Amino acid sequence: MLPASLDEAVTALAASPAAVPVAGGTDLMGAVNAGLLRPMALIGLGRINELRGWQYQDGAAQLGAGLTHARMGRPDFAALMPALAEAARSAGPPQVRNAGTLGGNIVTADPAGDTLPVLAALEATVTLVGPEGAREVPVSHLLTGLDPMRGGELLGYVRVPLLHAPQVFMKATGRTGPSRATASVALVLDPARRAVRCAVGAVAPVPLRPLEAEQWVSGCIDWDGDRTIDPAAAAAFGEYVASACVPEPPGGLGPEGVDGGPGAAAARLRRTVSVLARRALGRALK
Repeated sequence: MLPASLDEAVTALAASPAAVPVAGGTDLMGAVNAGLLRPMALIGLGRINELRGWQYQDGAAQLGAGLTHARMGRPDFAALMPALAEAARSAGPPQVRNAGTLGGNIVTADPAGDTLPVLAALEATVTLVGPEGAREVPVSHLLTGLDPMRGGELLGYVRVPLLHAPQVFMKATGRTGPSRATASVALVLDPARRAVRCAVGAVAPVPLRPLEAEQWVSGCIDWDGDRTIDPAAAAAFGEYVASACVPEPPGGLGPEGVDGGPGAAAARLRRTVSVLARRALGRALK
């Protein structure tokens, strides 16, 4: 089925509840090719133009769920949402970025999805459209299952507040070049609230917000001056974020350089998250 509008797509899904919506297909077709999924029907969303662009709307950007990573990586988009653009650029090789979509990243909810921690840090919301109309849900509620998608619903749009302030996305991978994140950090400054917002991805099933670390470091920044912070406080923030997001295994943390064992793996992951958070804060404050 190839609907030409979002309303037609909702109608098609209502007529065939077992059908699977597909846009870029970078995750879906991988599952099909691996024999993990055998959908009885597909609803192709690629012809729905209203889902493929973005626009300004009341101090926010409304992004179509069909917006590709390649499009989000362009300079005009990066000028307003630099962290999201950076996450999109690092999402994979060109063939993946040209096909993969923002909505697909959210619905698939892969723990290593690069855009997810950025959306969590920006406190973005999604518009879900179904037979009973549209409703708006925080991205964090959707990902954690606090307010999941209902039967017959499609993800139509993503609403991202425009802070016009520094935003940073950084990730660590197991090899050079575009690849899957072992840990990622999104950090944004919110000068109006004198706040720092941070989200850590790939270390848990959903992005994690270290709220206590955010509140603590927000009080260490000179908001009325040149937004400086003591290097020791920045390092402490990194450790605070890491300890909050990477739990200590029952046997305790082991030496980072020792291979094998949950303790050593947790220690290495904590170190990675700590460095990413510290560097992201430093880059945002420059």
